[in-house]
Parts: sequence; C-alpha cells; structure tokens
Amino acid sequence: MSCGCKTSGDSAHSCGTKSANGCESVNTCGNSYKLSVFDWLSNVQNPASNRCDFVEVRFKNDRKLFYKNVNNIPLHIGSIVTVESSPGHDVGVVSLTGELVKIQMKKKRASEENPLKIYRLANQKDIEVWQEARKKEENVKIEARKISHRIGLEMKITDVEYQGDSSKVTFYYTADNRVDFRMLIKEFAGAFRTKIDMKQIGFRQEAAKVGGIGSCGRELCCSTWLTDFRSVNTNVARYQQLSINPQKLAGQCGKLKCCLNYELDSYLDALSHFPSSSTMIDTEKGRAFCIKIDVFKKKMWFAYVDSSMAWYDFDVDLVKKMISQNKRGEKTLPLEDLKQPEISVKTVDLIQENSVDRFEKKNRGFNKNRNQGNQNQNRPNNNQNQGPRKPRPENNNEKPQDRTDKGERTERPERQASPEKNQKPNQNNNQRPQKQQQQKPQAEKAGAVNNDVEKKPENQQPKKKFKKKFPPKKDNNA
Repeated sequence: MSCGCKTSGDSAHSCGTKSANGCESVNTCGNSYKLSVFDWLSNVQNPASNRCDFVEVRFKNDRKLFYKNVNNIPLHIGSIVTVESSPGHDVGVVSLTGELVKIQMKKKRASEENPLKIYRLANQKDIEVWQEARKKEENVKIEARKISHRIGLEMKITDVEYQGDSSKVTFYYTADNRVDFRMLIKEFAGAFRTKIDMKQIGFRQEAAKVGGIGSCGRELCCSTWLTDFRSVNTNVARYQQLSINPQKLAGQCGKLKCCLNYELDSYLDALSHFPSSSTMIDTEKGRAFCIKIDVFKKKMWFAYVDSSMAWYDFDVDLVKKMISQNKRGEKTLPLEDLKQPEISVKTVDLIQENSVDRFEKKNRGFNKNRNQGNQNQNRPNNNQNQGPRKPRPENNNEKPQDRTDKGERTERPERQASPEKNQKPNQNNNQRPQKQQQQKPQAEKAGAVNNDVEKKPENQQPKKKFKKKFPPKKDNNA
C-alpha cells in the first residue's frame, strides 16, 4: 500500500512505501505537503507520561482536520487512515503527530470536545475505492461546468473533491454575488447519482487550491505557507509610495497582492519621523507644497503652488526647521536659495560592468603572447631539422647597391635594366646544368625581345612612370 505522499492517493507520485505503517522517512515524506508544518520534535522523546492523542489528517489540497486516535494505533507521518465522516467514512493522510498538534489546534481554535475519531489504518479495499474516486474528479468538474453554464448561473466551479468512500462529492465554487443553486443541485444529483455538497470560497482560496508561480518567480504564498488572508487595500500601496496600477499590484487571484502587507509596518515606522505629506511652507517667493517623499533617502520634494514644474528636494531635518520657522510667523528663504548644491561622488566600477568584452580583451592579449612564445620555441627546432642553407646567387649582392643609389635612379635610363635581366638566367643556367636544354628557348625569346627594344629611336621621350620604393622581386625561373 502506497503512502500517498504529495498527491494524497495518486500512486504514480508516491514515495513507493508499501507498508501499512506509512513512510519510514518521517522527515522527508511528510514535509512535501502543501502548507505543511516541520516537525522539529520528531526525534525528541516526550518526557511527560501523557501523550497527545490527536493527529492532523490532510485531505485533498489544503483541507486539514484534527482527529483523535482512540484505539492508540501506531501512526506516522504519511500513514493512510480511515476516519469518521458524515455520512460514511473518509480516507486521508496523517500530516502531523506529537506535541505540535496541540499548538496547531490552539492556533486554529479547534475544540477538543466531541472530536472526530480515527477508525483504523486504511486497508487495500479502502485504498482502491479512494483512488478510483480521485480519478473521476476531473471529468466530473468539466461536466459540472457545462451544466452550470447551460442553466446560466454566474459562478465558477473551481474544484471537485470526492469523499473516500465515494458517498459524497463536494463542489467548490467562486461567485461575486449570491447564487441560487437549488436547480443546479437537482441537475448534479441526477447526473452523478450521489450526495451533493456546495461550498463557496473566495478568490484567494481559489488561487491557493490551484497554485502557480507569482510575478516574483516563486510559488504563490497562499499555496505554500500562508494560512490566513488579511485584507489589502490601496492605502497600503500609497504608504509605500507605489503607483496605483492594478495590473502590477494584483496577483493571480485578481485581488491586491498579499505581499504588500509584509513591509507595511516598516514603512509606517519610517514615515512616523516624516512631517505630514500635506505640509505647506511659506517662503518669500510664495507658498510651497510637498509633492513627493522618499523614505530611503529621507528627503521631501517641494514645489511652488504657482509654478509646480520645478521640484526642490530637502532633508527631513531641514524641512522640520522650516516648519518651525513658519510657526513663529517668519517666512523662509526661497527654495532656490535653500537648495544645497549636490556634491558629485565619483563612483568606482570595481567589477567593470560597463565593458562587456573585458574578458575577451584579456584573452586576446594572452593568446597573442602565448602564440608568439610557441613560435619562438619552434623556430630553432625547425632550423635544426633543415640542412645547411644554399648559397645565394651573386645577383642578390647587387640589391643593396641599387637601394643606396636612390638619387641616381632619376639620371639612369630605364633601358639599362633589361640587359641585367637577360644575364640572370644565363648565370643560373651555369649553376644548374641539368636544366640548360629546357631554358634555351626561353633565353632565345628574351634575346629577341631585347633586340626589338634596342631598335626604338633614341629621340623618343620615355613615358612617365611612377617609381616604386623597392624594386620588384626577380624570378630566377624566368
């Protein structure tokens, strides 16, 4: 038999315990319930002789009731029990035992007179009937919504809960006004063939049953730990200097968020040291009124009644001195003269959030140095692997002479460079006799071209050409 943790009867999501006593892991399985209480006294033995006979039993969603263990059954957190109900019996999961149950009963004002009883640990038949009833709840909810829409009632059926023995079904609904559902109960009784019970809940209770994620990114407070729902009005937002925007201030239930009450006491304590927001100050230039309050910076903004476009912020202590000066019948200086110049504080960006590519720049420089170091290390190895260098040709010795004689290039005619080119392949042919036969036709063609160049008339002026800074590289294979 499964313990029914988390889903109260859904065996697919249970912790896998197949024991009639329930979960052996008391600290983990029982604490997975919605709105659960941490049993910090589970490992502490009770010094008193009298033990608490009451246990807390949890049903679907957040419904919990207290039952008395009349038969002294050994119960643990997660044990499935059959309890007293009207009519018939119900099946639930034990969510809390021990001395903490008394504290919870006192908190929820549950009386110990005429308590409901625990019959027994649920047997296999009780578990099967209970799980079959839980499987029908979703289809019943859809069918019930169709019936209420056909009748034309202004209500919304939120949830459906079957009793453990399938003898009764409870419909939870929300509505803005009072609903006459006498005709609806007749339709439900004819469709579902069981006893019908209708319970109206608020919109906050609906959000607690359904659950979800709030705008803060966490689970809803009402579905996790919040047990009481206090009223929230728009004055709470005004005390906290929030804009009255219903889209931002409303939660998933459509009402104002419960978290607006969390910091209200701190704001009220801070505002008690501020003058009233309706304070008027008489100045030599005219009357000024308070237009804004900043609780954190402890400042108040004032503007003239005649020209409210310019705002002037003052500390609270200075505003109190101005008010006391007005009470003595004296007018204060104009707001422009009382305004102290703001001292600009230079901020130091320690983590360099402004530069998005701060990591890339460092890595680039590191990679360059790293690559250069690797190249320098590899160079001597490459030179060792290579053999002795070949001697350079003799014509290469003439290059530095040409570079030093830059001033003489303007006087030399350009035609003198052609014989040198013709001599170069001949010298290369002497060094490499194997390729003489292949380079002979190339040399003959070069000689024919040079003869044509010499036949041109000397009186013809050469065309202007842009001289290059360095001579072009000579091809030895030409």
